[in-house]
Amino acid sequence: MHNNLFLIILGMGIVTYIPRMLPLTVFHRIHLPPFWRGVLRNVPYATLGALIVPGIFLIQDDPVFGILGFVSAVIAAWLGANVMGVVFISVLVLTVYTMVS
Repeated sequence: MHNNLFLIILGMGIVTYIPRMLPLTVFHRIHLPPFWRGVLRNVPYATLGALIVPGIFLIQDDPVFGILGFVSAVIAAWLGANVMGVVFISVLVLTVYTMVS
């Protein structure tokens, strides 16, 4: 059993490592047009939005919590924060809201 578990973990590590390694090793010489660079730069924000926005509508205890987190994330992204900055600012705003209410 332990051997199978090790092989599963090793396989998952290889499968997740390959897509991260390929752009750095194979595609680093390819220069994309500005339009496609802009599209790829916004993929993390679109993915984050697709994962988080449905959860906003499912909050039943305090809907203001979800709306406040969403608005703070949108404002942070609009002002140019990177993905980690957007997440950090939203968590910070919601922590302050939780402490105040």
